[in-house]
Amino acid sequence: MRVVLKWIGFILGTLIGLLILGILVLYGVGQMRLKKKYDVPMQTMILPTDVAAINEGKRIFQYRGCEACHGEHLQGLVYMDNPAIGQVITPNLSGGKGGIGAQRSDEDLLRAIRHGLRPDGSPLLFMPSTEFYYMSDSDLGKVLAYILSLPPVDNEMPPSALSFSGFLVMNLTKAITFLPAELIPHDRPAPVAPQPGLTAAYGEYLSLSCKVCHGTGLSGGEILGFPAEWPATSNLTSGKGSRLQAWGEQGFIEIMRNGEKHGRRINPNYMPWKSYRHMSDFELRAVYFYLMSVPAQDFGNR
Repeated sequence: MRVVLKWIGFILGTLIGLLILGILVLYGVGQMRLKKKYDVPMQTMILPTDVAAINEGKRIFQYRGCEACHGEHLQGLVYMDNPAIGQVITPNLSGGKGGIGAQRSDEDLLRAIRHGLRPDGSPLLFMPSTEFYYMSDSDLGKVLAYILSLPPVDNEMPPSALSFSGFLVMNLTKAITFLPAELIPHDRPAPVAPQPGLTAAYGEYLSLSCKVCHGTGLSGGEILGFPAEWPATSNLTSGKGSRLQAWGEQGFIEIMRNGEKHGRRINPNYMPWKSYRHMSDFELRAVYFYLMSVPAQDFGNR
């Protein structure tokens, strides 16, 4: 009996040791990913200075979701505070106290937006550059001009930080893109954006952020790795469980403007229609055209 207990203790001790070793390895891999440096060729851009371009930059900043993350005055926000993941905190982009505006060159800001990188080449946590990488130079230049036009705001924000378990989740859950810079082909020229038009290509260009929550196939479902209180996302294809066809183009525009249609109210804490309402009717029509062109899938396949 003693021999059996001894062997059981040995096996359990070995398993616990391997588990601890595995956890430490995952933590170390996470640290290495955070500290990796990416070499991106220096990029320059001539920014517009006219009022019309700056106002358009504000509108793009809004419908691309930048204002929802960084605040109306670019002051920075606590976007998520979840012990399982950590704190996702957006920086103060202005030139005020605690802001990075006065510390970053135009090239630094361009690298952060389009490539998700800090000035030293290390990756930014949760910066959705996989969407902004595809922005046209014209749109991106207007956004930068708008950011630089705003007055300074004093607001000191701590940096985003992963909890210990967050480091483990980062390496185990591929459904959450912790470091978007890892998915960007930094050594290639940015792709050419499609021309504005009622086309699927332009609609996709405007709606790249939708795939973050609704999945690459846009059929919705549970968002793996997100906090449990987040609801499943809707099916944005024309497949089973979708409301798109019932809404129609005009109904889709209405719900993106007001967050409500046929008695259905959309919670802006989960579905950022308050950002998308800044799109023009023409742009929303292009998005609807694109969504209706996506191959139909049943709800939940993502």
